[in-house]
Amino acid sequence: MSCQAQNDFYQDEEEMALDYAAAVNAEIKDLFAAGADIVQIDEPYMQARPEKARKYGLKAFNAALDGVKGTTAVHICFGYAAVIHVRPEGYSFLPEFANSAVQQVSIETAQSGLDCLVLAKLPGKTVILGTLDLSDMKIESPETVAARIRRALPYVSPERIVVAPDCGLKYLPREVAFGKMCAMVEGAKIVRKELGGA
Repeated sequence: MSCQAQNDFYQDEEEMALDYAAAVNAEIKDLFAAGADIVQIDEPYMQARPEKARKYGLKAFNAALDGVKGTTAVHICFGYAAVIHVRPEGYSFLPEFANSAVQQVSIETAQSGLDCLVLAKLPGKTVILGTLDLSDMKIESPETVAARIRRALPYVSPERIVVAPDCGLKYLPREVAFGKMCAMVEGAKIVRKELGGA
């Protein structure tokens, strides 16, 4: 939020980010008090501006989660595929979340062809594994999704993986989004069976 705001009041961007963090902290606590099971923060700017993220972004992020009782997640976004057409091959800010207060980290692996080796740098975190390419209107086969899940297994134990789309489905036609989600479910079933699950 601080990266999208005009600062006419605070001494510097860090002070503004920490004040936003206090507001987000109150909102997260309200969401859990209202019955939310998981609260996810979307965070595209730590990836886009890693220098600022290392300087004060993680401090503000942890402040937003201070004293929160409940499961929290962060989505490190490359941006909606319909808007941002060029994908980096890796994250400029991801291993830093290993020492953050968040329990789950949502990452995009399908669109970027991410080298899943980086997932080994998130020990103890649940990985929300992006497996749907939202830049492509073609509906993946279940086997394609299964292959994307398998790529993560050498680095993250299966019980720490939650299968998900890369990002939001906002810009996809309804029938394409539904088809991709069905393929995701079937792909997860394939891998679960391979691992000896039901």
